[in-house]
Amino acid sequence: MKMNMENENPLLQKTEIPLFDKIQTAHYLPAFRQAIADARAELDRIAANPEPPTYENTIAAIDRAGEALERVSGIFFNLLEAEASPEMQQVAEEAVPLVTEYENHYHLHEGLFRRVKAVHDRHEPLPEEQAMLLRQVYRGFVRHGALLQGEARERYRQLTRQLSEKCLQYKNNVLAATAAYEMHFTPEQSDAVSGLPETELAIAAERAMHNGHDGGWSFDLSMPSYTAYMKYAESRRNRKRLYLAYNSRALGGAHDNCGLVAEIVNLRLELARLMGYGDYAEYTLSDRMLKSSGEVNGFLKQLASAYRPKAEREREEVGTLARRLGLRGGLRPWDWSYYQAKCRRESCDFDEELLRPYFPLEKVREGIFELARRLYGLRFERRDVPVYHPEVEAYAVHGPEGQVAWLYLDYFPRGSKRNGAWMTSFRDGCLNADGSRVLPQVSLVFNFTPATAEQPALLSFREVETFLHEFGHGLHGMLSRTVSRMLSGTSVVRDFVELPSQIMEYWAQEPEFLRLFAYHYRTAEPLPEEWIGKVRASANFCIGYATMRQLVFGMLDMAWHTLRQPFDGDVERFEEQATAETRFFAPVPHTCISTAFTHLFGGGYAAGYYGYKWAEALSSDAFAEFEREGCFSREVADRFRNRILERGGSADAMELYVRFKGRRPDIGALLRRHGV
Repeated sequence: MKMNMENENPLLQKTEIPLFDKIQTAHYLPAFRQAIADARAELDRIAANPEPPTYENTIAAIDRAGEALERVSGIFFNLLEAEASPEMQQVAEEAVPLVTEYENHYHLHEGLFRRVKAVHDRHEPLPEEQAMLLRQVYRGFVRHGALLQGEARERYRQLTRQLSEKCLQYKNNVLAATAAYEMHFTPEQSDAVSGLPETELAIAAERAMHNGHDGGWSFDLSMPSYTAYMKYAESRRNRKRLYLAYNSRALGGAHDNCGLVAEIVNLRLELARLMGYGDYAEYTLSDRMLKSSGEVNGFLKQLASAYRPKAEREREEVGTLARRLGLRGGLRPWDWSYYQAKCRRESCDFDEELLRPYFPLEKVREGIFELARRLYGLRFERRDVPVYHPEVEAYAVHGPEGQVAWLYLDYFPRGSKRNGAWMTSFRDGCLNADGSRVLPQVSLVFNFTPATAEQPALLSFREVETFLHEFGHGLHGMLSRTVSRMLSGTSVVRDFVELPSQIMEYWAQEPEFLRLFAYHYRTAEPLPEEWIGKVRASANFCIGYATMRQLVFGMLDMAWHTLRQPFDGDVERFEEQATAETRFFAPVPHTCISTAFTHLFGGGYAAGYYGYKWAEALSSDAFAEFEREGCFSREVADRFRNRILERGGSADAMELYVRFKGRRPDIGALLRRHGV
């Protein structure tokens, strides 16, 4: 019997929050098809409007079009990352081409573009947000082939469809390769887990039981498991074993991504050339804060020059300690985390693992919520509403003016969830045509260290920073006050989007913030004052090396996307050459970053990974305002909220920053913070 779409498909019902308890995998494809058909009809009606083109009947109408498709896509593609299944992946293989074809229908719609161009060419004075939306809509058409004709237009359709399919396949391969690996030790192999803290051993033991083993310990390639073993395990042989497994994901074998890397790079190059650019970076960077590959590479090399001497001193310090402890033959990549942690404990007279009991997840969350209350007047109310997994928490977020957003928190690793941490949204905030506000639905997804039978989830200091980072993205989405959906929240240029997230990390080093929540989960004793003073020193330990590592990723990204000839070489060899300037260890055969670098080949960071370091410079410069006025300063927070968080992409990113800071950004604050 044919489903009545509007009445029976929960994805197509206009509800305050997603009906996760009613959504089934079978609902997605029918919902996509119906929502796409409705969105196409909306666009056709806008194009066929007999009235002369105006901002309201063309640009604003485009911004409001496709609301149902935005809702279906927002739910499906986010769950594909956080709660995937083979059935969901099969749906994606059909849904992605449908969505891509719709996007091409929109961008290559000649009647629609004629109206947009007519409004654009009239140069009518408009309020700032309207002027920006007009610019973005027009630019979006041009960047997506609206000026192409004949065969070039058809080739654009083919390229975008192929890229969406290849990127999806790439991500699926990484997820499968990551989930397929397990390193298990029997109870008789206790030497293999010597050195690991009791917390990590308990988690590994529970993982082994969950995986069907009769005792012992299991480690996998999820971040909490991988980093714990590399940091604490005394067994150099098994550290190497795990390192090789992690760094060879999707490199050969059943889930090989080498061919896909080449295909994606070459398709992007062809697309850029079709659009009149010399390479993909040139095509991508034209509307960023740093607007050319020359500016980006200059920025990366400036950082490399500044941080290399510090990184070399750090490597020597760690190497000296390793030799003193008996290491022979020199440091290798699988030694770095282990000996760096020992060196940090010795140099800073501080063991970061001692912090965990003071960072139970529940208290960290309460501390971050309290920070949001003090800075922005927000209140978070836990609500019993449908969620997509039993571990997910949902909150109604209230400000002085009433409810401003919904927030979902998803904390722990699962086989169905990709690695890492990220903010996303099921729906962006904006205004309806009648002036009523659409509340954003923000989701923060993590892979935190889980609880055990004996203790709650206890976060590392780095995980506390990660929570703050993603919460900063969440604030960008939750506090957005734009009229336009297209300009809402995190819909900003890629090298600006990390500012609201990275600035939040600095509160993790502020004593006043730590005193809000850092109490021992058993004794209720506060974090010792002498330890608070060591947190920043510990956090900045080996910052030179960490920065150089980030520059490896940034330069690799730029190398792939400044190619001006199709790539037909060896991926490992290319990567080795591209990272030679910033790499600190000799290449390890059959390891590769590119085959599992989802930011580049499965996400939106192609020719944009440098944005993390650029935003770190922005955030250090911006946080100096809080350092001067106080870390809970409402005056500075109001300025940051009003001039950056609420504005989304409604004005030029550099202009927004200048309005907050009073000048253009300066990397001096970052260098001073890191002692460079």
